[in-house]
Parts: sequence; C-alpha cells; structure tokens
Amino acid sequence: MKAASEVLARKYRPSNFDELIGQETIAQTLSLALDSNRLSHAYLFSGLRGSGKTSTARIFAKALICEEGVSHHPCGKCSNCKMAIEGRHMDIIEMDGASSRKIDDIRDIVEQTKYKPAVARYKIFIIDEVHMLTKEAFNALLKTLEEPPSYVKFILATTDPLKLPATILSRTQHFRFKSIATHKIIEHLAYILNLEGISFENDALEILARSGSGSLRDTLTLLDQAIIYSKNHVDVRTVTDMLGLVDPKFITELFNAIFKKDYAALVEYTKFLEDYESEMVVDELIAYLKEKMYNQDALFSTLVLDRFFRILSDSKYLFSINADGSFVLSLIFFKMIEALRIREIDQMIESLQGKVNTPELATTETSKVKIQSTTPETIQEPIVAVRAKNPALENFHLLIEKIADRNYALGECFKNSISFVSLDANILTWESCADANCKKSLTHGYSVVKQLVREIYGFETKIKGIACTKTPEPCTLQEPATMIEEAEMGGYASCVANCNDIQPLEETNGTDITQEPLVQKAIELFEAKKVTVQSKV
Repeated sequence: MKAASEVLARKYRPSNFDELIGQETIAQTLSLALDSNRLSHAYLFSGLRGSGKTSTARIFAKALICEEGVSHHPCGKCSNCKMAIEGRHMDIIEMDGASSRKIDDIRDIVEQTKYKPAVARYKIFIIDEVHMLTKEAFNALLKTLEEPPSYVKFILATTDPLKLPATILSRTQHFRFKSIATHKIIEHLAYILNLEGISFENDALEILARSGSGSLRDTLTLLDQAIIYSKNHVDVRTVTDMLGLVDPKFITELFNAIFKKDYAALVEYTKFLEDYESEMVVDELIAYLKEKMYNQDALFSTLVLDRFFRILSDSKYLFSINADGSFVLSLIFFKMIEALRIREIDQMIESLQGKVNTPELATTETSKVKIQSTTPETIQEPIVAVRAKNPALENFHLLIEKIADRNYALGECFKNSISFVSLDANILTWESCADANCKKSLTHGYSVVKQLVREIYGFETKIKGIACTKTPEPCTLQEPATMIEEAEMGGYASCVANCNDIQPLEETNGTDITQEPLVQKAIELFEAKKVTVQSKV
C-alpha cells in the first residue's frame, strides 16, 4: 500500500530560526536573547494566521532545552532535540486555548508548574489561541504568569491580541508577527517546487501568493491543491480555474476595450464575467491597477489610476447592499470610459492660458471679434471654411488635447516637439524636434500616443516620424555678467540644444567684446557644451 504524502505546510515547517520566512526581526531578537541568556519568563506571539507563531514557539522551546546548551541554533541530534522535533517531549506542554479554555484547564497548568522538569532544564508551556480563554481562566493564570518558578517558561500565541486583558499583556514580552511579503512567499514556493521536482510558471505562483493574503500556511495549502489539479505543472490557466479567478490576459483585454471606448466588447466581457464572483473581479481589477502603477505603465497615468480606483472603491458599497453583480460591473466599466473624458480644472485653465498666449490664436481671436460685427451667417462661414481646409490638421490638434488630458507633461512635450506634416493612405507623418528629455518622455508614453492616434484617425492608421528639418536660429548673448551667471546655472538651454552659433552683443565703439575677460569666461562655459561662439566686429 502506497504511503500517503505529507502536506507541504508540515513537510517544510521551519526547524530553526534561519528557516523562518518573513520574520527576520523577530528571529534575530530571539536569537540574541538565547545567545546572551537574557530570557524572559513569558512571551506573547501575535499576528496573522500562518505567519509562523507556533513554529517560532517550537523552535524557541527546542533551543531552550538542547543538551548542547541554550543557543539560537540547537543541535537537532541530542535526545531532547529529537523528542522536541517529534512533538513528544514531556517537558514541552502544548495546549489549544480554543478547546481547553476553562478555569479547570488553567488550574491543571498551574499545578504542573509546581514540579520541576523531568529531563530538560526548563518546563515550557505553549498555549495557542490564548485569546479564547475565559475571563476566569485568565484570572487563574495571572499570578503564575507574573512570577513563575525559574524553570518555567510560558509562550502564548494569538491571532487577536486585542482580546487579551491588559494584565496579561503587561506580564509578557510581546512580539508582533507581520504579514509575509508576497515576493518572499513566491521565492519560498519556487524553492519547494524545485525540491519536489514540479514545473511551474512564476505568474501562477504570484496568483497563489496573492490569494494567500500574506499567510504562508494558507498559500502552501493552495499550492498542494494546485499541484493535484494541474497534474504536476502549476500554470496560470489551471490556477485561475482552480481559484475561480479571472485570467490576467483577460483583464488586459478588458482595459484595452475601456481605452478604445468599445461598449459592445465590454457588454460581452460582462456577460462572460457572470460566471465569476463580482466582488472577486473587483479585487482582481484593483490588483491589476496596482501592478500597472508599480511598473509605471504610460497608459495608466496617476490621474487615470486615481479615477479608476475611486470607481472601484465606490462599487464596494453597491455590493454591500446586494446590488446585482453584472449591473455593478457594467456600471464600473462605463464609468471608467467616462472618466477618461473628464479633464482636470487646472489642466483646462493651463490649456486656455496657453491658447491666449499663442500669437496664432491671438490673431484668430482678433479676427473673431471683427466677424461678430456682421450677421450670424457670416460668422459661421469663415470658421467652417477654415476647418474644411485641413481636417487632418484639426484632428492633430485634437490629438494633442487628448494626450494632455491623459498625461499633461506628455501632452506639453508632444505639443512643443511634434509638428504635423501629412496624412496619406492611413499613414500619419509628423516631424519630431524633441530634445533628449522630451525624447525619453515620448518613448515612454508612445503606447498612449499610438492608442489615441488610432482612436482619432482610425485603427488602421500607422505613424511615420521624420527627423527635424528646422534650421537653428542664432542666439544673442546677454550682458557679460548675465552670460556667466546663466551659463554656470545651465541657462540658455535652447541655445545649447538648438543653435549653431551664438552672436555676442557689440559695444558702441565697434570693438570686439569677446576679448573682455568676463565674456571670455562665458564663451569657455558655452564651448564646454560644444556650442560654437562667433563674434562680430
């Protein structure tokens, strides 16, 4: 008969402080206490389930009774260590506070403290889920917990320290176990699967770790289930099917439809999601947006992420009043589309200020005033005529506005650096005169620009960029002192980036001022930036 395999959570339970996952601070503190023999009579371990409280208590107890001496690294070979590992040491008494919670159970413990340990140097009491004890049981434990015999150690463990009386808390050293980081859980899962000889996908382990919510034991239980369900190949498809989660690729397609404003596709996606729990879908959407934020995806600007997260957070209330899941999901998706159309007030003000300060638009405004003195018919005709001249160019201005709406900094860079050339056979050609910083921003945000180009000009539209053909204009230097100050501070950035030469000012007597010491210093500063300086006599 084939022996049953041991579950991973028990098979890979840590046996020393070095094997504890995600609790390095606690492991270091307890190790130093053992090595320096600065031990307390009572300890309290609190934290999330599966964070290592009971395992730490057993490791600590084993370290206290090792025949080689009290140390943070027990030998594991002596009789005391072996009996502790096998869970049959008579001087390590474990009690479950959930089942043995009455005053009589605590009286038995108090009675046992009167007798010295049988074989070890300490008698250790580990009480798990101690918050489940009754009020009377806590009162019976108080005196012994505060002043136990020198050979007695108490280790209490709980998932809810707030339920413990203050009198208990004040008599123990309290160690708070934190939720284990996702990346550490993933590394541990990969380590175990490699030892087990089971193939896996990293994305599948990430889904399992996220589903475990920081509990290593819960995650290992899910991994056991995934190994069986996937037939010894843990991949994304089988893990999402097993957990009833949405495939990340599907969520990517979902957001693509939102950015394309494809209502028909979203309706179909909503019908598909009827097979899933709606609240779980919202949690998966939040996790997806969180990942995009950390990866700094250009398509998901901070403004877009903020709006989407607010929409998802508001949906939680609808679930609390038992609203229909499909309706809530549809509402979420359609509200996200509307959120992409809303511009921030500050951006609108800045945009309007920029239009007022633009000479071309100022001329247009002047012409508009003149038109207003005529009849309504004459007002409309010139405007329609202007727009009819080049609709592709008008759409290019619309493209600039939409880019600024999505990401203001990217929009400003695009407006100042990219010029419309032509639209021919579904090929949009533009001229790029971007500097180094702007090129970096445009490259990072290219996916956003490409998406908006397809939205405005059509999905089949392709982009063709040509090099800058503008001739740099000569720049005139200021007074010598100003030249030096601005050159030292990195000024004249446009001259340094775009101009072939810099023409210094002439003095009234016709002499060459470039021979002056101050001007010479400024010229040296500019030449250090590879800018040719020419003088006039």
